[in-house]
This record gives sequence, C-alpha cells and structure tokens, in this order.
Amino acid sequence: MTITRRDLFATAAAAATIAGAASAQAQPAGQPVRNVVLVHGAFADGSGWRGVYDQLTARGYRVSIVQNPLTSLADDVAATRRVLARQDGPAILVGHSYGGTVITEAGNDPKVAGLVYVSALAPDVGESTGDQFAEIPAPPDFIIEPQADGFGFVNLEKFKLGFAGDTSDADAAFLRDSQVPIAMSIFSTKLTQAAWRSKPSWAVVATQDNAIDPRLLRRTAQRIGAVTEEVAGSHVVFLTQPRAVADVIDRAAKGAGGAAR
Repeated sequence: MTITRRDLFATAAAAATIAGAASAQAQPAGQPVRNVVLVHGAFADGSGWRGVYDQLTARGYRVSIVQNPLTSLADDVAATRRVLARQDGPAILVGHSYGGTVITEAGNDPKVAGLVYVSALAPDVGESTGDQFAEIPAPPDFIIEPQADGFGFVNLEKFKLGFAGDTSDADAAFLRDSQVPIAMSIFSTKLTQAAWRSKPSWAVVATQDNAIDPRLLRRTAQRIGAVTEEVAGSHVVFLTQPRAVADVIDRAAKGAGGAAR
C-alpha cells in the first residue's frame, strides 16, 4: 500500500483533533470554577452581596448577581436561570436564606458545578420553604407581617433583632426601610427538583442567626451532605462577614473541580 503525502496530512490532522479533544476534556479536571452567581433571599435585593462581590472579583472570579422579583418561586428560578445562561463556563451557584430554595430548584442547570448555601434553606422535592420550619420554627423575634395584597414585610420594630443583629443601627435601619416584600404564597410552593441531590454542596451556618434557627441550618446542611463552615454572624452574615463567606465560595469553586455536573 502506498502512503501519500495527503494521507500523512490527514492522519496527522485526525491525531491532532483527537488529542485536542482529549486535552479539552481533561483540562477542566482539578481546575477551579471561575464564575460565581449570587442569589439573594427574601426582604432583600442583590446589593447586599457587594462585600462578597468585592472579595471574589479581587481573587479573579467573574461574579454575577441575580435580582429576584420575589413574586413567585417560578419567577425567581427564571431570574436565576437567565443569569446562568450568560455564564461563559461552569459556575458556583450561591443562595442566601430563601435563596437556598431558589438554587435548589434552579441548580440542576448544566452550568452549575456546585452549590453554596449561606444561612439558607434547602427543601427536598415535594417540600416547600415553609415546610422546613415544621420541626424547628423561626426564632420569635423574626416576625413577618402579611399585607392585604398577599405580600409580606418583616416587622419594623423587630427588624434588627430578627434579621440583622450584628449590623450597625444605621445599616439595620437602611435594610429595614429598603426591604423588598415577598409573595407569601412562595412559602407554600412545593419544589419539583432538589439540585443538592446531584451537585456537591457547601454551607455557611451563621451561629447568631435569629431568622433561621442555627439548629435548623445545621440539620439542613447535614441532610444535604454539605461541607459546612460555622461563622459568627447574624442572618445577614454575607453582609457582615463577607471575607468568611467568600472564603467558603472560593473553596467550593476549587473543590467542584472546574466542570459542571
């Protein structure tokens, strides 16, 4: 059989293609994820993530922040998926408080490499956000006041004590007066997916949380098999302890191995 120059070029090109494909598949393994998507919870907006954003962008991460409308779970999941679709590679999906419910439902997106729960809830399929409080209710100083239109606000007088105990009086007042109401129907909406069943998970437990009992946070983290870090802070630990929260996200990005599951 005569081997021509064309045959040699074709063989070399095929080998290069196979090698390139193998390299492309192998390279992400062991590499940290470079994208982070942050999801806020109820009564807040994405601006509270600024400290965590600054920490992560300084470390080279591309950080995107979801602005949940808090009008329904479906709307919040859609908002999160909209941001995930804009990522240029695998991402760590982070949720605070009710945002944990959102990332649990949205986190099966193929771009999600891992989940981080920050003082957050993590219902299972068929459970709702409200169901999580069945055995360990919210502490007594966290009071939600439903309005006539079906939305709820945190009680003004108890806001700092129940929601933001380790902030300054000025910061607590601003959070109180800029709070975003949530549709109360969200708390009874059942989940159809539980991403923590298939994605690696990490959890930050705020030991001074007065909105979600730390016992519930620990139980939730244990149930989902999360790598857990306890941080001295209130429910808004992402705001008051941004470096500690960013450290956990950083470890998650490195631990997730650089490839979405």
